[in-house]
Amino acid sequence: MAGLSADCFAHGGASLDVAAAAALVVAGVPIPTRRELVPLQAARGRVLAAPLRAPHALPPFSNSAVDGFAFRHAALSPRGATVLPLAGRLAAGTAPGAPLGPGEACRILTGAPLPPGADTVVMQEDARVEGAALRLPEGLALVLPPGANCRMAGEDMAADAEALAEGTRLGPAEIALAAALGQVELAVRPRPRIGVFSTGNELVAPGGRLGPAQTFDSNRFALLALLAGLPVEPVDLGILPDNAEATAGALRHAAAAHDLLLTSGGISGGEEDHVRGAIARCGTLRFWRLAVKPGRPAAMGVVDGTPVLGLPGNPVAAMVAFLHLARPLAMRLCGARPEVLPRFAARAGFDHRKKPGRREYLRVSLEAAPGGLPVARLFPRQGSASLTSLTGSDAFAELPEDGTGVVAGEMVAVLPFAGLL
Repeated sequence: MAGLSADCFAHGGASLDVAAAAALVVAGVPIPTRRELVPLQAARGRVLAAPLRAPHALPPFSNSAVDGFAFRHAALSPRGATVLPLAGRLAAGTAPGAPLGPGEACRILTGAPLPPGADTVVMQEDARVEGAALRLPEGLALVLPPGANCRMAGEDMAADAEALAEGTRLGPAEIALAAALGQVELAVRPRPRIGVFSTGNELVAPGGRLGPAQTFDSNRFALLALLAGLPVEPVDLGILPDNAEATAGALRHAAAAHDLLLTSGGISGGEEDHVRGAIARCGTLRFWRLAVKPGRPAAMGVVDGTPVLGLPGNPVAAMVAFLHLARPLAMRLCGARPEVLPRFAARAGFDHRKKPGRREYLRVSLEAAPGGLPVARLFPRQGSASLTSLTGSDAFAELPEDGTGVVAGEMVAVLPFAGLL
């Protein structure tokens, strides 16, 4: 359905570093042009298909930020207290009346429009009403600047300014801004359909009966759950058997109805690894051996115009490859602006040696520590098949390609699971 050219992911090298692989995946996919209208209430998580410009300023009129009294700052006495006659009262939703005189004040409540002639508001606790007059304390002119406690028209956004850029992923803040601008519906990109296969005769769907050498399939459910957090339509395509003909036929059939296909397993060099061969047989294959641990084996290709991404079979490796390859590819198909994976600094609470030239991801738990930086503690089991290394950890510690490891006490970048997995 994506209609990609057969060589859009062409790469002639051997192992790619993670950043280069992610960039190559995204570069091969054109930005979508289709759009659809959705009501504001259904827009969360969707990708904006056209810039949203402000039809009016925000706020549309100058108003009070507090409950207090509005007046002209120039009326404050430089010496002694200031006494101003009170002229009216304004509440939120009430149109302002006659302009204030130079020496008058007005009772005003939060959100009410500033009366003409007023440019400053004093909080009610900093003033005192004496009959029909307002008494302001001595020296107020020195501590209360002009415009205090006022929200001026257009200070948040000018009329006709770009409120939201095309490609913005819409969250609660973006939806609130659109609502404040009076939008009832928004133009968004359609959700791409992403089909997910698992592969292997050793797998059984949860709820089935396990044979003597079988395990329950977990990768498919992990990938579907990861996709559920993106503006896509995940489609469960089941388990592919270890059979070359069946794998090729399933990929070709699914390619006609999906914008992206994801598989897990079957892409290494074993006799029963058929995904790579099926991609090459049905379309064009560019096999990537990523310079990353875990997640080295990955296959990328195009079948009948639809991109196919083969992820590793081990669960942790599949998730690492998903974050760096499938996630940016899915977001590109959504028309979303690139999103950088969140990283923050921690202090290593472990020693670890690694081979230079590849990136490594270690599962760690984060502990609060004096000084503000958390300490990353290494999970005791780091095998790429260990699901408990994910459920028992908080983040990936990322060791870059050019390093040889980390020593306890050194700084390390971590990618928190929250918001990613």
